[in-house]
Amino acid sequence: MAADVNEIRNGDRCRVVAGTHAGKAGTVEDLKSSKTGAKTITVRQDDGVRFKTLARSVTREPA
Repeated sequence: MAADVNEIRNGDRCRVVAGTHAGKAGTVEDLKSSKTGAKTITVRQDDGVRFKTLARSVTREPA
């Protein structure tokens, strides 16, 4: 379903495929690991709006 977390890096274009933000796309800005081990990212959309989501919920878009 989603990209391997190890493939996602800061600056990559991505599209959210699951969860609250499904269907939104943007650029990965901040990749972090939470205390529980979940990988979270901040995504900035083209219009400047930012949101946080789980890295497992996104796929990387081709460059």
